[in-house]
Amino acid sequence: MSKKVKIKQIKSTIKRLESQKRTLIALGLRRIGMEVEHELTPSINGMIQKVKHLVSINEIK
Repeated sequence: MSKKVKIKQIKSTIKRLESQKRTLIALGLRRIGMEVEHELTPSINGMIQKVKHLVSINEIK
């Protein structure tokens, strides 16, 4: 069984690299305070690591 994580955007994308903005959009985050749930796959984990300074991550049990 895969772990699920809840990802919440906590910082703005203003003055960030274009690749970081696109990563947040690919995760489904468009604005501060928005939350999404994803299965913790290697690709999602890599995306989280790329923007970890802009998001908070909580594991769902």
